[in-house]
Amino acid sequence: MTEKRRNNRTALALGSFDGLHNGHMQVISAVVAKANAGLLPVLVRFDRHPAEILRGKAPARLLTDECRQGILSRMGVAEEILPFREICSYSPERFVKEILKEQLQAAFVSCGFNYRFGKNGEGTAQMLRQLCAENGIECSIAEEVTYKDAAVSATRIRSCLQNGQTEDANAMLGRPFCYDFEVVGGDRRGRLMGTPTINQYFPQGFLVPEHGVYAAYAQVNNELHPAVTNIGIRPTFNGSGERSETWIMDFSGDLYGQNIPVYLLSYLRKEVKFDNMDALRDQILSDAQRSRNIFESFQKKLKKNEKNA
Repeated sequence: MTEKRRNNRTALALGSFDGLHNGHMQVISAVVAKANAGLLPVLVRFDRHPAEILRGKAPARLLTDECRQGILSRMGVAEEILPFREICSYSPERFVKEILKEQLQAAFVSCGFNYRFGKNGEGTAQMLRQLCAENGIECSIAEEVTYKDAAVSATRIRSCLQNGQTEDANAMLGRPFCYDFEVVGGDRRGRLMGTPTINQYFPQGFLVPEHGVYAAYAQVNNELHPAVTNIGIRPTFNGSGERSETWIMDFSGDLYGQNIPVYLLSYLRKEVKFDNMDALRDQILSDAQRSRNIFESFQKKLKKNEKNA
């Protein structure tokens, strides 16, 4: 937050927010509502995932920083990133008083039902409510959000994506799973088949979905285009190294060096090694038609939801 913002009283959303899924949105929505009361809505997270410091390895990331910032910006929510190493030894009492009250000027905080904070995770959501009351801060605790009779969680979403259950992952996220990595040069075989693709590599630490072919769409210059995406190693060409290859239908142009958002809608099939490029091209065209149909259905649902909102 800027110094100007620091002078404002804030409504803080507290949590790890590794995915901004439907459960997280319950927490964030509570602070957005406080904007009408003159409070600045702010999402508070750490610069490092606590598991990386405490257990030596962080879970795979579900969101790029750019995607997160875009979502928060559309909601009118600012972001405050705290240094975990400096704060992880704070007692729950010190965290509330020095960080939430004094540093961040909190008048209202929101957290999930299973929120933990303070040294060794000693603080619970109920303890937060008590400490906030002692410091003159209003506290709201979001209830558990479920999907198919189980709590929505980043862990479940990761498992679904790694097992090709894209629709379930998207239902828990409340939007299609997305990545927006830089477009890099490839082998240009797609151009020879009339299906030119953009190539994107998954950075270390980011979740790689199940290898296979996906119905997808891409966002180029604020326009959405149906697409078909292959994630994997390209066995037909004895490829190595994971990458995302996306044929953006109804688009032509040079996207090298740009960060293009790709959204996965549905898992279509596993990667297959084809005997020749003609067989591969025929399959890609078939996959593309299925993807176009899925994308059109998705758009109709979006328009219906916007109309009913």
